[in-house]
Amino acid sequence: MATATASTKLLLSDLASTVQNVPSNYIRPINDRPNLTQVEVSDASSIPLIDLDGLYGPRHSEIIQQIGLACQHDGFFQVKNHGVPEETINIMLNVARRFFKLPESERLKSYSDDPSKTTRLSTSFNVKTEKVANWRDFLRLHCYPLERYSAMIGTRVCFIELW
Repeated sequence: MATATASTKLLLSDLASTVQNVPSNYIRPINDRPNLTQVEVSDASSIPLIDLDGLYGPRHSEIIQQIGLACQHDGFFQVKNHGVPEETINIMLNVARRFFKLPESERLKSYSDDPSKTTRLSTSFNVKTEKVANWRDFLRLHCYPLERYSAMIGTRVCFIELW
């Protein structure tokens, strides 16, 4: 388990409330920052929206092609008809909000700076090698294929219900 001292906060959410300025290890060199004068402004309607209805049917190739083009040209996309019930999405968002509101000592039980761990709380992709840290905390939860994580399912379900 990770521990944090008063002068060393492992999680950004705990550090941010104690500082007046952004610490230097979070500031990227100017040549690594985006050149905002070259950024084209667009509205949300320009983000590709891919309809997954028919992904496992006659539209399979067409949908895969749309995903590939969106990744190549835009780098991201939205999906609809993905089959995840809105109630499930809302439950996961609620669980995430409640997790990040837990006391630091509780959240740190999930902390790891090992990028190979499939379940971990951290602040950067690889804290040990990155010269500049990312201004974020994240909880990484892999759960697919289910067989690989089936031993944790009972624990995770109980964990979610207890929150």
